Amino acid sequence: MGDVAVSMSGSTHPPLRPFGLVLLLGVPALLAGLVNLSMQLPPGQWWHALIQPDATDIAELLVLYSFAPRLVVSLLAGAALGLAGALLQQVLRNPIASPTTLGIEAGANLALGATLVFAPVLIGFGREWVALGGGLLTVTLVLLLSRRSGLAPLVVILAGMVTGLVCAALAALLTLFNSHYLAGLFLWGAGSLSQQDWAVPRELAPRLALMGAAALLLLRPLALLGLEDGAARSLGLSLKVSRFTALAVAVALTGSVVASVGSFGFVGLAAPMLARLGGARRLGTRLLVATLLGAALLCLTDQMVILLSSSSGMLLPTGAVTAMLGGPLLLWMLPRLNLPPHTASGLIAPTAGTGRPFMCLGVLAVVLVIAAVLSASLGPGLEGWSIAAPGDPVWSLRLPRILAAIAGGTLLAVAGGILQRVTGNPLASPEVLGVSAGAAGGLVVALFVFDTIDRSGQTLAAMAGASLALVVILALARASKGSPERVILAGIAIGALLDSLVSILMASGDPRAMRLFNWMTGSTYGIDAASAASSLAAAGLVLAALPLVARWLEILPLGDASARALGISSLRSRSLLLALAAITTALATLLVGPLSFVGLIAPPLARLVGLRRPLPELFGAALLGSVIMAVADFIGRSIAFPWQLPAGLVASAIGAPVFLWLLTRKKT
Repeated sequence: MGDVAVSMSGSTHPPLRPFGLVLLLGVPALLAGLVNLSMQLPPGQWWHALIQPDATDIAELLVLYSFAPRLVVSLLAGAALGLAGALLQQVLRNPIASPTTLGIEAGANLALGATLVFAPVLIGFGREWVALGGGLLTVTLVLLLSRRSGLAPLVVILAGMVTGLVCAALAALLTLFNSHYLAGLFLWGAGSLSQQDWAVPRELAPRLALMGAAALLLLRPLALLGLEDGAARSLGLSLKVSRFTALAVAVALTGSVVASVGSFGFVGLAAPMLARLGGARRLGTRLLVATLLGAALLCLTDQMVILLSSSSGMLLPTGAVTAMLGGPLLLWMLPRLNLPPHTASGLIAPTAGTGRPFMCLGVLAVVLVIAAVLSASLGPGLEGWSIAAPGDPVWSLRLPRILAAIAGGTLLAVAGGILQRVTGNPLASPEVLGVSAGAAGGLVVALFVFDTIDRSGQTLAAMAGASLALVVILALARASKGSPERVILAGIAIGALLDSLVSILMASGDPRAMRLFNWMTGSTYGIDAASAASSLAAAGLVLAALPLVARWLEILPLGDASARALGISSLRSRSLLLALAAITTALATLLVGPLSFVGLIAPPLARLVGLRRPLPELFGAALLGSVIMAVADFIGRSIAFPWQLPAGLVASAIGAPVFLWLLTRKKT
């Protein structure tokens, strides 16, 4: 878990010098800023507008109270996030750590939204304290969950990712039920740097200076934290105190930015990586360069956003555009990073295979039937809880959405099981690898490109997006020999691209955007009988195809040489299996959205109950995924009646704690 190295394999050019990379980003940012400024005011009036503006000249006032503070805020916020990311990576000895991957930004956003709804009086004490509290609680939970693994990089990031997902799901629920109150918070949380005065720069500047001074005082402890724990203790370092202090500084930097201007996630991840890519090896140099790169990166992005907004007339959230640029940047950087070796095989405790898989599958099938019948029969109404019988109108209304939820859970679980078998990675799933995000992205593009699109067109668009995401992921996995850290980073990048796209579309004011947001939360509310029947038929066809590929799933994890010796073409079999995974993911995404964690937790749960062979495992995962989604739909329909909670978000709330429990189990 030592320092990450940067490889420039395949290139004959030496690594860029650290401060040369700062100039490489800073100069275009400066030029873009000058272009934007000249579009607002002639160069001859610049100095006068900043020093002694004419109160009757609107252009000069806009430059002084809007453009200039926005420029300063972009520099300050970018610098704070760059420094926070560098601190987190050093403290945790984790090259993937950042305010985004550790869930700090999501926790801060959730804390702000929850406080506005349930305790608005606390906002009067300062938004930054609310955001700081949310960020600290999140990172504390992540570290507690990953403590038993010795803060292994992959475990920390998975814990952070899942915790961040739960926070995002809860924030989405708050937004759905308080859209009139929190719609502005949702868009602001996407990262908006628009300013009307100098209040935010005056708040951020002293905080950044204070936290920068604290980081400077922590240089020696931080350098020792880069060593193994035993070596650091032998040199007299108190690990708990040093880690907590450095983490508090990083969270304070992140919380200040989130409370002031929203989230700009990829800056905290990309800036430290770029610093390493530029050749910054010494800790002090790396912290400084990451700070400067964060400022240059966010400033450049914001100036480009201003140019685009001026030409298109659409106000774009800078944080969403930053993620859209940061995703491809991260994908480009992945092959150039030598990540510490780590295996994921010990994250999920193995169990002995049961000798009676059919009995186990039978029990799961009975549980599913009971869950479906109870969900269709029981529920609250205008006169309280009641029991409905088959044929009743209420039963007829409930049954289609239950069947659709079951179909979605089946498809996601099968896709997750196939991906875990094919990649040999027990942490692979449509959600983690970005396949669900790719399917959702394809559907988003289709909805906004075509005026009208039917169900078959939506399915094809989702399949195309899922397939494209799979191709990117597998190309990176092959180049990195299956490194789980790289695969997860690629999934994070693709997921961030989708999130940024949705944020930009919602900021556009298009009426389709809110419908898109409702769908992405995984609502089964609008499912009719015909859609439910076709969904079940699709799930049945996928299950019927599994016996045909069971032999491939049994042999492929043994390696290409073993597959060839047994007469199996690895390329063809893998391609067909991945195509099946892409199709099932696309169909499931249309039903329950991209937010569910069913594809990640159902296969490990099936193995946990003793279903170890490929075919029983996949059928067991399908049954378990169906049960989870059926229960999620029932909870979503009942817990806040007459309001409807989307089944996808509820499934995330159910699945995330289960996965975190699996994550903390040690291999024995």
